[in-house]
Amino acid sequence: MVNEIDKSISFDGRDIRLKIGLLAPQAGGSVLIESGETSVLVTATRASAREGIDFLPLLVDYEERLYAAGRIPGGYLRREGRPPERATLISRLIDRPLRPLFPGWLRDDIQVVATTMSMDERVPPDVLAVTGASLATLLAKIPFNGPMAAVRVGLIGDDFIINPTYAEVEAGDLDLVVAGSPDGVIMVEAGANQLPEQDVIEAIDFGYEVVRDLIQAQRDLLAELGIEIVREEPPAVDPTLENFITERATAPVKQILAQFELTKPERDEKLDEIKAEIVGAIAELSEEDPIRLASSANPKALSNTYKDVTKKLMRRQIVEDGVRVDGRKLDQVRPISCRTRVLPSRVHGSGLFQRGLTQVLSIATLGTPGDAQDMDDLHPDDEKRYLHHYNFPPFSVGETRPMRSPGRREVGHGALAERALVPVLPPREEFPYVIRVVSEVLSSNGSTSMGSVCGSTLALMDAGVPILKPVSGAAMGLIKEQEEVRILTDIQGIEDFLGDMDFKVAGTDQGITALQMDMKINGLPIEVVADAINQARPARMHILEKMLEAIDKPRTELSPYAPRLLTIKIDPEFIGLIIGPGGKTIKGITEQTGAKIDIEDDGTVTISAVDGGKAKQARGIIEGMTRKLSAGDVYAGRVVRIIPIGAFVEFLPGKEGMIHISQLADYRVGKVEDEVAVGDEVIVKVREIDSRGRVNLTRLGIHPDEAAAARDAIAK
Repeated sequence: MVNEIDKSISFDGRDIRLKIGLLAPQAGGSVLIESGETSVLVTATRASAREGIDFLPLLVDYEERLYAAGRIPGGYLRREGRPPERATLISRLIDRPLRPLFPGWLRDDIQVVATTMSMDERVPPDVLAVTGASLATLLAKIPFNGPMAAVRVGLIGDDFIINPTYAEVEAGDLDLVVAGSPDGVIMVEAGANQLPEQDVIEAIDFGYEVVRDLIQAQRDLLAELGIEIVREEPPAVDPTLENFITERATAPVKQILAQFELTKPERDEKLDEIKAEIVGAIAELSEEDPIRLASSANPKALSNTYKDVTKKLMRRQIVEDGVRVDGRKLDQVRPISCRTRVLPSRVHGSGLFQRGLTQVLSIATLGTPGDAQDMDDLHPDDEKRYLHHYNFPPFSVGETRPMRSPGRREVGHGALAERALVPVLPPREEFPYVIRVVSEVLSSNGSTSMGSVCGSTLALMDAGVPILKPVSGAAMGLIKEQEEVRILTDIQGIEDFLGDMDFKVAGTDQGITALQMDMKINGLPIEVVADAINQARPARMHILEKMLEAIDKPRTELSPYAPRLLTIKIDPEFIGLIIGPGGKTIKGITEQTGAKIDIEDDGTVTISAVDGGKAKQARGIIEGMTRKLSAGDVYAGRVVRIIPIGAFVEFLPGKEGMIHISQLADYRVGKVEDEVAVGDEVIVKVREIDSRGRVNLTRLGIHPDEAAAARDAIAK
């Protein structure tokens, strides 16, 4: 048994509690991290390296248990199944600041599992899980360049708030997560309501100050336990093979990187040829040669060393010469082309965005309120009315692989593009459609997520969605060599692969709506982060200008194949009447008109149909059924059936009343059929509504003006 140790830190009256020694004693390291009544158990476990692995096999899983909120899962099995989308995003949120802090040479299997055990629906568990992952890793005595921690920053009015509640995030203009190490900021994830760059920079700086306190708290806890942070030395490597490859690769690779006119496929082909020549040179050596023996002992050493040579030469060219592999200046954007209405009008809206070799086709679809996505997770929001899905097929990079369900990368990129566009969507009251945008990456050479943002803006405007402002995005990169730092605008694939940072910034001409920063080094000073944010703005404005040349505002007409929505408000007491026993009434209206009807608990009824006339017909029926009648109201109706004592008249859609035989005429009527027949149009007045809600009608005492007004109402 391990002694239980608790440590608390307070920020603006909000505590974070770190508890170790209580749970999961066989995990490499474990911590229960709490705030309010939200508790997250985070464990880290290390296993021996597997044969043939030349990368860090880090696996991060975030698990949600619905018992944490006092709920039982739905479905037949009544247990949690595949992780919901938000759980996948939180797994990525933990992974992204954690991964770069492991030594580059580490090859052991490492698994971090964060499980939300309790949740009070006020305190989000995600940033707690990130900080807990750092402490669990250190407790497991895994080599790690930490500690690391994360906090959320909200903005209410002019005030920043640390770790705001869900309600405060919803009410504010910023939802920013900043993670940092002792060396600086290492990850940023944010959604914002078109905030100026300076406000976002100040929020990151504000959050990092608190991150430092959380880092110190972890150090104090480790010192209390007598645990030192593990700093293992990398395994010794025989430099013979590395020197052989470096000598033969440096000159030809440097020459290729200086040929700015080469396309990506041409450059890749020439680099592969040089690598093949080195492989051939090694094969010509005697079997006892140390270089050949070293290559045979470690088959992946050649590829890794060749990649390192290419990386060093490309980075040196940027730092020393200020020139990139395609000849662009550091702040220059690749050529851009934009088009709308790429697909037929059966598709509600489409936009094609291309920047260099990155090409994204986004398709917008307008749906009814019933198409909203139900969210079965721990987040308080139970529904999404804007859905963004991102697809990355293998042909987009000229490769082949099995096509399966979306992975974490696809989910993450789709969520980033979704977050970038949500702040500019019209209010539900003005545009009640559920919107789905699918971004198909058709060609990839860096920054496909920002290409999705741009393509989706084009598609939304093409579909006639009255967005508040168009959104564009750019991906920024960074090369850091000792004290030399170079920020790159609009990075392409090789710069992302061989660089130190991928910083995506999206927004309008007014301000930022989303950003996401990932590092491959141990952290950056806030000043460098600020420079990257500020350098992104002219790039975004340039891209936005090109987009507006293709379509400068949302179309005023929807696709003829998009549903037409009509919204009315009824008294909630009539909801049961419209639905009917077993849904019989609402199904009947749907069958009669062909319209789809969605009813909310507050009495909002949304009627949809591709044919606007059918939607109006359904609206008329519902309005008739829910209209509150008064004695003396006059209507034009139609006789629907006859009984010996009177006739039934449908005087409003779905609403019937009876004219007693004594009320058919101002004289004695022998038989009902002598006065009216089924199908006859008649003018009737509401005589009374009895205690059971039955409507009694009369044809007596109707003024000619009232009769004319009733006929006019029917004509309209």
